[in-house]
Amino acid sequence: MVTRFTFRIYKTAVAILATASSLCFSQSRKDSVKETEIQKVNVYKKNFKEILPAQTLSGEQLERLNSQSVADALRYFSGVQIKDYGGFGGLKTINIRSMGSQHVGVFYDGIELGNAQNGVVDLGKFSLDDIEEISLYNGQKSEIFQPAKDFGSSGSIYLQPKTPSFKFNKKTNLVLRLKNSSIDLFNPSFRLEQTISDKVSASFSSEFLQSDGVYKYHYKRKFLDGSIAYDTIAKRFDGDVKTKRFETGIYGKLNNGDWNIRVYGFLSDRGIPAPIVKNRFDGRGQRLKDENYFIQASIKKKLFPKLESQLKAKFAYDYTYFADTVKLQTAYPVENTYIQREVYVSSSNLYSLTKNWDVSLSGDFQFNNLDASLVNFSYPTRYTSLVALASTYRFRNLKFLGSLLGTFVHETVEKNTKAPDKSEWTPALFMSYQPFGSDDFTIRAFYKKMFRMPTFNDLYYTRIGYSFLKPEFTDQYDVGLTYQKVYKNQIFKSFYIKADGYFNKVKDKIIASPIDSFRWTMMNLGEVEIIGADVNIQAELDFGKLKIRPLLRYTYQSARDFTDRNDTYFGDQIPYIPWHSGTISTMLDWKNWSLNYSFIYAGERYDMNQNNIAYNNIPPWYTHDLSIQKKIDWKSHQFKVSLEVNNLLDRYYDVVLNYPMPGRNFKLIINFTL
Repeated sequence: MVTRFTFRIYKTAVAILATASSLCFSQSRKDSVKETEIQKVNVYKKNFKEILPAQTLSGEQLERLNSQSVADALRYFSGVQIKDYGGFGGLKTINIRSMGSQHVGVFYDGIELGNAQNGVVDLGKFSLDDIEEISLYNGQKSEIFQPAKDFGSSGSIYLQPKTPSFKFNKKTNLVLRLKNSSIDLFNPSFRLEQTISDKVSASFSSEFLQSDGVYKYHYKRKFLDGSIAYDTIAKRFDGDVKTKRFETGIYGKLNNGDWNIRVYGFLSDRGIPAPIVKNRFDGRGQRLKDENYFIQASIKKKLFPKLESQLKAKFAYDYTYFADTVKLQTAYPVENTYIQREVYVSSSNLYSLTKNWDVSLSGDFQFNNLDASLVNFSYPTRYTSLVALASTYRFRNLKFLGSLLGTFVHETVEKNTKAPDKSEWTPALFMSYQPFGSDDFTIRAFYKKMFRMPTFNDLYYTRIGYSFLKPEFTDQYDVGLTYQKVYKNQIFKSFYIKADGYFNKVKDKIIASPIDSFRWTMMNLGEVEIIGADVNIQAELDFGKLKIRPLLRYTYQSARDFTDRNDTYFGDQIPYIPWHSGTISTMLDWKNWSLNYSFIYAGERYDMNQNNIAYNNIPPWYTHDLSIQKKIDWKSHQFKVSLEVNNLLDRYYDVVLNYPMPGRNFKLIINFTL
């Protein structure tokens, strides 16, 4: 039953949308506003109001990386830890600056991808074929004209899909693509773009992926005295996958505005690889079937010379089937289904008080519920209202951004005890300063307080969830500098360096704790402090027909557990966070040939047993990847053939302990553009 509290929230959200909608569609000004176009591929051109630069991969640079999914591409960013359970079907999640995967907001075409059940987005589901740009922001995006949800994460990833672009008076674009691999893979896809009118265009894309997931790997383990415990060559099973993806979009232009509608569907049937324990290498994993659908729409319009407004809305439906193939044959089978529904609406408004001073007000409303085939399940429903007030101000060489986010949560359940209502206000302050009066050198800093709500699993999972959990809070402090220079030198064209030092603190960390030998529950116990540094360096060199673009990214993180002084692991590094990690990559272009080399390194870390002792130590891992591409022009069409070699030196490694990753493997990609 919807309570009066919930009904007031709903009425407030509808009122916000109705007001903004009436403004949008009653405005009939015919004059257009000329806006400066920012080239997304060039990392050196920045928005006038940008305070914190993002880490960005886009355009051809993104296409040339040895990456199958978004998760693979994110390995090239600093301050990021990827959990990869191996193969095409294994779960892939991201952690930014050691604060936890649930603190990361993932946005697709400007609207957040939700998962109220466990708070984690599996980035392995998202193919790069339709992605134009990936951006990573620490704290939040340096933009105040955005939904309130965009202010609500400790770190954010923005996935910007491709939009139709037509050249030479063409009205139709068609791209056909086929990928094959030495690991059994059949992966065809296509993308069609069509002009409908002068102001409306559309796109449709689809992709199919199938693999048996079988690959060879070298499994080696040592005793503490250095002697060999296991050393064998084995095959990885239970990682088969079959996925289908379809996506369509309609894009329109208005006087002083634009709009778009997007429909997305993803269906998968995959095996979840099992860990290699007790010298067992046979297929004994689990099965996971997903059906994910969403439809979303947005409209943005400049109503008056100083006022802009935008509306966003989304409906999502997610079905998940999970089965443990071993326990299905026992007296206590594990076979569950879960259904999530989400409704989201947002209104954002930006007003320019002066040329250097903007303010914004945003209001969001979100509905989530979860059904599950669990015994005595609570069947929770969550109503979330958010309001964000933000402002940017520029005074000479100083830029300021401040925001205040209010979050109000009400939940209902059909049985058991519901979580108490929650309301929180969280501030953020960002600043940048250019001491020499030019864009070449910038000093910046920010502070942000944020929290994450306990997920439905944390609160209501049968026999484990605890409905009185408190939110998990983070405090972030960051100081950094950026130097960028474009040279007139014939060879050395540009140089860019970005460096940050930061301190993060996580309080009331939600953890699973044992009640007795057989039962666990969720509770607020943890406290983690993170001290870290990120460095990004890139350059561009031009030797005539040969162009070279080197890139280096490095991260240092000390992420220590200060929960309880009586714990043996008090002050130890938290699981799976390496002290040192980084990437080196180089892109070479010569005529119609391209070569890309990348080296990815993650230093030593410790497994989930927490104590930083030799038995729990996981050695460093690294890979060398290489790819070569050739473009072939034929009449007005273009062929592009790519050959990739991943894990060139055939190194054995685990990202997650006992989940072996593939050895050396090859991939062939053929593109044909009409």
